[in-house]
Amino acid sequence: MKGLDTFTIDIKQCQYELEEFENLLKSKRELKENQDILPFFKQRLHLSAFIGFYVPQIVRFNKIKHEFTFFGDFRADLVVGDDINNAYCFVEFEDATEDSIFIKNQLRRSTSEWSPRFEHGFSQIIDWFWKFDDNKTSSLSRSVFGSENIEIYGILVIGRDAFISDIDKARLEWRLNKVLVDSHKVICITFDQLARDTRDRFSLYQSIKPTQSQGKQDISTDESDRSPS
Repeated sequence: MKGLDTFTIDIKQCQYELEEFENLLKSKRELKENQDILPFFKQRLHLSAFIGFYVPQIVRFNKIKHEFTFFGDFRADLVVGDDINNAYCFVEFEDATEDSIFIKNQLRRSTSEWSPRFEHGFSQIIDWFWKFDDNKTSSLSRSVFGSENIEIYGILVIGRDAFISDIDKARLEWRLNKVLVDSHKVICITFDQLARDTRDRFSLYQSIKPTQSQGKQDISTDESDRSPS
């Protein structure tokens, strides 16, 4: 099991990659996992790393790996982590199609069914939690993450907003709020929500300005630098 790559995120580059992501969503109604989604994110490391902002403990985004294989039988499409806080999110990308999350009920009832694609992605994350819990004290885990005491979180990115009715959105939200895996919620977002949340987070970055005390400190420092020795 190879370790994660050390990474330094560039917010400006991430913003550029977000614009490319937003353009992709505008250009195609449906996105296929292997044809569109995985190749896109593999070529955009900064946007990929920033997905870690869904986990509060991930502050530095300093570890990343696409197609991360672990414990032999399991593979995550993306892993992003903070090796100081020992927190890592494991991301599963699925299709963004009309039947990615819900499908029409074969009995023609008004309530749609959960799609096999969604159940597959959700079950993948459950298996990841089980496998890590089963190997949390192993030397193999320590060699990759540098610690036995790591926190892992699961993120499922699937589907598009336009394909989900209001009632199905409520069902999805209820399921994600009520179903816990090893005391953790599984974060599930559509690709549209990922773009919106990332854009909103960038707006918070841009609104941060130096405080008045910081400005005074800078001025005094400059004046001391100009004083004769």
